[in-house]
Amino acid sequence: MTPTLTALLCLGLSVGPRTRVQAGILPKPTIWAEPGSVIPWRTPVTIWCQGSLGAQEYRLHKEGNSGTWDKQKTLEPGDKAKFSIRYMTDVYAGRYLCYCLSPTGWSEPSDPLDLVVTGLHDKPSLIATPSPVVTSGGNVTLQCGSWVGLYSFVLMKEGERQTSWILDSQPAPSGGSQALLPVGPVTPSLRWTFRCYGYYSNTPQVWSLPSDPLELLVSGVSGKPSLLTQQGPVVTSGQSLTLQCRSDVGYDRFALSKEGARDPPRRLGRQPQAGLSGANFDLDPVSPSHGGRYTCYGGQNLSSAWSAPSDPLDILVAGQLPYRPSLSGQPGPMVTSGQNVTLLCQSSSSVDTFLLSKDGAADPPLRLRSKHRAGQHQAEFSMSPVTSAHGGIYRCYGSLSTSPYLLSQPSDPLELLVSGTADTLSPPQNNSDPSSGK
Repeated sequence: MTPTLTALLCLGLSVGPRTRVQAGILPKPTIWAEPGSVIPWRTPVTIWCQGSLGAQEYRLHKEGNSGTWDKQKTLEPGDKAKFSIRYMTDVYAGRYLCYCLSPTGWSEPSDPLDLVVTGLHDKPSLIATPSPVVTSGGNVTLQCGSWVGLYSFVLMKEGERQTSWILDSQPAPSGGSQALLPVGPVTPSLRWTFRCYGYYSNTPQVWSLPSDPLELLVSGVSGKPSLLTQQGPVVTSGQSLTLQCRSDVGYDRFALSKEGARDPPRRLGRQPQAGLSGANFDLDPVSPSHGGRYTCYGGQNLSSAWSAPSDPLDILVAGQLPYRPSLSGQPGPMVTSGQNVTLLCQSSSSVDTFLLSKDGAADPPLRLRSKHRAGQHQAEFSMSPVTSAHGGIYRCYGSLSTSPYLLSQPSDPLELLVSGTADTLSPPQNNSDPSSGK
């Protein structure tokens, strides 16, 4: 259903200048609420009514009530009156009009003021799809949702001029109700922070608690930082993991985003680094949910703009699939520089992709699609011609296309020895822990 993009012109703002309607009749007064017209449960609010000089009395009417809701004398000196509510509840929520009385008679009614109370229903969710990270000039869809089947949602954009929309709800695919609002093009010249509320059709001025705030991260304005981890890209459940975002640009704040995550990016202030600006994002203890593709961004405190994204960093969680592939070298683990070498990773279990990692290497693991031969799933990693740089300890893993960042148990380690250097003829070492994934 297309959202009803009706701005709520009466939410916390004066309704406009006074205008004379005809000779001999007072211009209609202006009505507004302080600190605003959207008020949390049991907090104070004041309704103001301002007319012309000479007005003697003001009356406040609430829609649905037959008589005058309240009346006040004009404050001296001045041309307005105030109506105070000490504790806002659903009793006071509704639509109000005010009038003023002068020696020549009663004024026209003011424009209406919708006074809203919040906090009477559970807060809805607010997410951005496909992601809360948006390239400058891009578009995004905001989704308000609730499990309790709210009739309508109100989406508010925070800022100097608060903008609001009423969104008709529709059934959500997973149950409950939702409303969608396309937003864009998004630019870094503004802050894009939103909240949403929900209400039922029979009580349009009685709203839920506000959703958690959602701030869109507008990227692509300045130079990208780098993202790395000292622990390496292959980790195991329970271990510590820190992702480091670094830049030689003097950024004041950093954000870490995970591909496909609906949660807003994690944000940190600048942390002292030797000659660099940066921040450390701790993700420990590692769990399967930490597997995924990450990017980071840098920004300045005085600007809403963020940098271009870092190059992506894949975090792979080993030990999540119940099998262990085997790893062997052809023609063997001891080779001569310049020779052709193939590392063969294979498994009798179903595997979509094999990954080959080298202990201590900063580069991500090599990936190859699995091939099925003679009852085995396998992949051949060619290292031709081999050099001394290829020497080291290797392990291989399997993964499925449905969860590419969750890996099998590691293979037993294979040490590749390349002759021709002084330190490559030592015997294979057997003290590596096969279950460590390193």
